[in-house]
Amino acid sequence: MSTTIVIVIVVAVVVILLLAGVWVLMRRRREHQRVEAEGIRSRAAEQELEVGQREARAKETAAKSRAAKAEAEAKAAQAEQLAQQAHVHRGAAAESRTELDKEWERADKVDPDSKAGETPRGADPERPSPPRTGGVV
Repeated sequence: MSTTIVIVIVVAVVVILLLAGVWVLMRRRREHQRVEAEGIRSRAAEQELEVGQREARAKETAAKSRAAKAEAEAKAAQAEQLAQQAHVHRGAAAESRTELDKEWERADKVDPDSKAGETPRGADPERPSPPRTGGVV
């Protein structure tokens, strides 16, 4: 055999060995990637339950928030209605107080024993006037 043929055979064997080595390395790398991907999937599956629970808590908290907001709005509306009623009652009480004071004044005018300005007047609708005993002192 000539040296050229031996060199060609040796080069062919070396190329074949290199290709086989590259092929083995690529297979190992792919297998390593498969194992790594499986580990990632396994950890993700473990976290799936925890993430689902977090999502459920977030939904529950949002629902509670909406309920509390609706309740607060209802309470605010009720407070506004009560404030309006109080305003109406204060107006009616003030009118009643005015009418009552007029009646006391009229009684003082009609009573011959009454002295002008002697009878105390209650101007505060929150505090009623003291009871009257009549014109005789």
